[in-house]
Amino acid sequence: MQNRNKNNNNMFGNIEKKTGVNMNEILRLANSLSNANFKDEKTVRGVIQQVAQLAGRRVPKEKEDMLVQAILNNNIPMDLNSLSKMIK
Repeated sequence: MQNRNKNNNNMFGNIEKKTGVNMNEILRLANSLSNANFKDEKTVRGVIQQVAQLAGRRVPKEKEDMLVQAILNNNIPMDLNSLSKMIK
């Protein structure tokens, strides 16, 4: 068990170094997404803004609108990796 925790800490540390994003922030966002209603526009906009903030990116209104419509219409996979790639 101790080895497993050490491996997880190393993995999280590597992710933090590579992305510059604190792992606790990522985990907090992931937990908030577990029960999120992705059919609600306000929720979807909030998630996009949170992901953009974590990524240190500004999302223009036009791009946010496009992302919201894509998510509401089930035109993209619903995972953080896909969202962060679309924001770039």
